[in-house]
Amino acid sequence: MGKRWDLAALASIPLIMTLANSMLIPVLPLMQKKLNISSVQSSLIITVYAAVSILCIPIAGYLSDRFGRKVVIIIGLSIAAVGGLISGLAAWLMDSHVYVVILAGRFIQGIGAAGAFPIVLPLVGDMFESEEEVSSGLGMIETANTFGKVLSPVLGSALALVIWFLPLAVIPFISLIAILGVIFFVKVPKQKSNEKNSFSNFFQSLKAILAQKGHWLYATFAIGGISMFIMFGFLYYLSSVLEDHYHIEGIWKGLVLAIPLIAICLASFITGKMVGENKNRMKWLIVVGTAMLAIMMFTCGVMNTKGLMFLLTFMFVSGAGIGLALPSLDALITEGIEKKQRGTITSLYSSARFIGVAAGPLIASWLLTKEAFLFYLFAGFALLCTVLALLTIKPSKDEKAA
Repeated sequence: MGKRWDLAALASIPLIMTLANSMLIPVLPLMQKKLNISSVQSSLIITVYAAVSILCIPIAGYLSDRFGRKVVIIIGLSIAAVGGLISGLAAWLMDSHVYVVILAGRFIQGIGAAGAFPIVLPLVGDMFESEEEVSSGLGMIETANTFGKVLSPVLGSALALVIWFLPLAVIPFISLIAILGVIFFVKVPKQKSNEKNSFSNFFQSLKAILAQKGHWLYATFAIGGISMFIMFGFLYYLSSVLEDHYHIEGIWKGLVLAIPLIAICLASFITGKMVGENKNRMKWLIVVGTAMLAIMMFTCGVMNTKGLMFLLTFMFVSGAGIGLALPSLDALITEGIEKKQRGTITSLYSSARFIGVAAGPLIASWLLTKEAFLFYLFAGFALLCTVLALLTIKPSKDEKAA
């Protein structure tokens, strides 16, 4: 109970960082027209943010283990605010080279994002003693992350109706909210002096963890990355199809895009409450969630239909599948690693997720005219996740080893 405000402040970080990225998805077609760029170039506005985060997240994870989570989060959020300011001012004030400067701002924003949401996961693990409290806290964090995705298309579309670049311009202001929340409400446990290892000791312990637990850690990284790849891929696809085929724009488009995201949000919240300390349950929720996703994506490919109700129904069920898997992955990876190395391992996991975020819109933009193939690709990757979870995640074996 005493940590409710701490958790609320931490939950604001994935919410706000998700808004900073995902609310651009519904307005990418509009930005494409305003900036006179191609669909692939517009997808890079999302991809460059995620791509630089992939490289910086492991560094931020190591720094958080060495110097403390809170300071890294505050610095990360501040850098993200500066990047957002550059992109917003470029769209507002510049007449030439606007697209290039927007990408530069998004690049800086991505560096900052690496020190924000990825560090929240290990910090929640540090703050709570029991695994049940950790699971519940991580469920709230994943729910906040997904709620940001639900709110993003509606808010992004509404802001773009006022001024097309407003979704870029508000990022510094919403980042400031998260910074103040962390400064005033988050109290981190004191770090023991023996936890501050040299880089060589850290690297040796990292190698030892991956040697001992790599059989399920690598699978967890892959499943997290593929889940985000499919999520951001089908959101980009849906955003384009709603305008091109159904002529749905503005707020209505945002509301329709929110439908599969609501399923992810609800499933994430329920899963966070369900998993507790039961690692076997985490495994089977991942298996069931990714299997649901594979079946729905395959069905979309087979039907190859432009019927909006069918498409939204399948994507709603797909979202529920992702919502079952993500909090279970978060809990499994956070509770399966000691606090000393938790920041680094969870940051590797977050990097894998950001690979999916970066690749999803880019691949979807290339395959917009080959819808069936795109859905078969998603289905194949989701099936791979199911197989990986079945074969490599063996909780009873891992607990005995620990």
